[in-house]
Amino acid sequence: MATDEPDIMARGGTLGKEEKHAMATLYLQTERLDLRAFTDNDAELLYALDSDPEVMRFISDGSPTPMHVVRDEVLPMLMGEYASAGILGAWAAIERETDDFLGWFHLRPFGDDPRVLELGYRFVRRAWGRGLATEGSLALVAKGFDALGADRIVAKTMQANRGSQRVMEKAGLSYDSAFVE
Repeated sequence: MATDEPDIMARGGTLGKEEKHAMATLYLQTERLDLRAFTDNDAELLYALDSDPEVMRFISDGSPTPMHVVRDEVLPMLMGEYASAGILGAWAAIERETDDFLGWFHLRPFGDDPRVLELGYRFVRRAWGRGLATEGSLALVAKGFDALGADRIVAKTMQANRGSQRVMEKAGLSYDSAFVE
């Protein structure tokens, strides 16, 4: 499948809040976000996120991800990254003030060089335009370089997805090249 995605490179449920956080590992906090490990209880949240045609517009041309795929493939893959990538992987983005699931971020190995990491994110529409993707991306980029020793951080988006490109730019990433998958 051919796409015209630019490659952007960097500088160089129902449980209570305490119960949810006790069940999931907190990875990173920002002023407004908790980034925590995914759990088996997150399938419905991921399904709702991936069922919004606008959220999926640049990912699957707006097609939703079926629940059985989220439950049997996507969530196990995301949770499996913790074991294979150690302190890298995908993290549920929870709004600290409301404890609402807003989407996810990932910071994971990219390619064969372990010093190159990939940043990614996906958010529910009600979180768009509030600076939350930028806030989390800035924190993850800083963690990648400062705490994890990354030499470079990569992020990808479709050329038409200007919102995602602006988040990348605000996080300190700059356009490097276009590629075709």
